[in-house]
Amino acid sequence: MFKPLSIYLAFRYIRSKQGNGFASFIAASSTIGIALGVIVLIVGLSAMNGFEKALKDHLLSVVPHSELVSAHGVIPNWAESIKQLQLHPEVVAAAPFIKTQGMVQKGEQLKGVEFRGVDVLLEQQVSALPNYIVAGKWQHLTQENSVVLGVGVAKKLGVSVGDTIQMLLASNNRNTDSDPNKISNSNSVNKVFSSLVKRNLTVVGLFKFAEVDNLQAYVSLSLAADLLNYQQQQAQGIRLTVSDAFLAPRIAQEATRTLNDYVYLYNWTHTQGHLYNDIQLVRMVMYIALALVIAVASFNIVSTLIMAVNEKQGDIAILKTMGAGSPVVMFTFMLQGLINGVLGCVVGGVIGVYLASNLTMISQTLEQFFSVKFLAGDVYFIDYLPSHVIESDVTTTIIIALIMSLLATVYPAWRATKVEPAQVLGQL
Repeated sequence: MFKPLSIYLAFRYIRSKQGNGFASFIAASSTIGIALGVIVLIVGLSAMNGFEKALKDHLLSVVPHSELVSAHGVIPNWAESIKQLQLHPEVVAAAPFIKTQGMVQKGEQLKGVEFRGVDVLLEQQVSALPNYIVAGKWQHLTQENSVVLGVGVAKKLGVSVGDTIQMLLASNNRNTDSDPNKISNSNSVNKVFSSLVKRNLTVVGLFKFAEVDNLQAYVSLSLAADLLNYQQQQAQGIRLTVSDAFLAPRIAQEATRTLNDYVYLYNWTHTQGHLYNDIQLVRMVMYIALALVIAVASFNIVSTLIMAVNEKQGDIAILKTMGAGSPVVMFTFMLQGLINGVLGCVVGGVIGVYLASNLTMISQTLEQFFSVKFLAGDVYFIDYLPSHVIESDVTTTIIIALIMSLLATVYPAWRATKVEPAQVLGQL
């Protein structure tokens, strides 16, 4: 016999236990419980990783990573400012913008929107919005008095590409005097009680993207500057795209240190941060809840080993009289219980990784079979159940399950070492 005594005895006890129906049932239930806990935890974490990845790759491809808005209302030379910002190695691209609140009207239909004046070419470097154009062309925004609307806005107004709508803005009587203190009281009153600026615009494109298409309309930067009294090369702010969206606050703060203008810093966490926080909260709650499920399943091992110790008291007594020490006895029963945990972890890990890797396809199949939609695209920023398997999550889950299984074997194995040979053999 070349196997260590503890390993030999542990496997022999497991084989002999297969004839005991109740003991086998308890052992199998602990193994199945651990496997199910590992499966659900891996699938759940992969789904949360999928939502996080979709948030980064999908929603944050359109929502600005960071925006720099001038504290004085105008950036005097946006081209020069962009050059300074792009000196930071983690700034991928930058583009100017002018935004304001306004309304669009078609007949009796009226809709409030956020107008964004953008540079048509530079905007494509910081936003994936041109990829979501469903009618018309983004490049047609360079045409005079043109606008790109969200599908939700267009549906509210009942317009399509080629139609003319009226834009309504509060006039902006920008003071061009170099001295900001030279503002008359009459000008201040005019700003408050200014008349509406009206402009007829031709719809040259429609985009569809989550809730954004219900809120925004895009015009060219030159048109926005003309309507809001900005001079050439002036802009309200600059939009940044950075190498890692989750590090956008730090990167934007570092990049703006090279600017000569005072700016307010905004990033995606101000508008969409609740989604990221919700994902992290659900991940933490899921980890705790399912770890407890694995713990409960692991404690079935305690019941199995206690029954094994009571059943094998005679064997333990004989082993001790033959010279087997307490470490041999304890390791024998610990290994016997740990085998159930290892088996559950392996089975659960394999099945969990397979299900997590194919979660999107499985969910789509279930949607077609039951004729239901798990995620509505007009409510959430995606219309499918995402999944992204990360090796560290799988490894951590399996390690946690193994540690819990090992801890569950300690007390029953310790009880086995307390068997008194004289007392047990005297009763045989």
